[in-house]
Amino acid sequence: MLLSTDIWVGALIRRAQAEGAFATVARKGDDRAGTVLVKAVNLRERTARLYVEALRGDGERVWIQPVASEEEPTLDAYVERQARIDPDFWLVEIEDLLGRHFLTEPVENR
Repeated sequence: MLLSTDIWVGALIRRAQAEGAFATVARKGDDRAGTVLVKAVNLRERTARLYVEALRGDGERVWIQPVASEEEPTLDAYVERQARIDPDFWLVEIEDLLGRHFLTEPVENR
């Protein structure tokens, strides 16, 4: 990320809220360089997706789904494992009727 993480996260939350979604920081990490995980909850379908930033083979930064499941307990278990590996990560949770993630960067869906 080119911006510090806290500024980037704030912008993501504002984008989501401007479109009528509820967004919050569920876990605060390092202000300057923390990794960000985004959990997008689809309120209509009662499903969720988890996104994390990654580098593709060609060097482009993209967002991927590290877990194929749409079940919240499975995603939460992944987040717990991540916390043991990297205590400085952020978790942004977005609840939206359509399950939108509000990421402006490229997203590769499974």
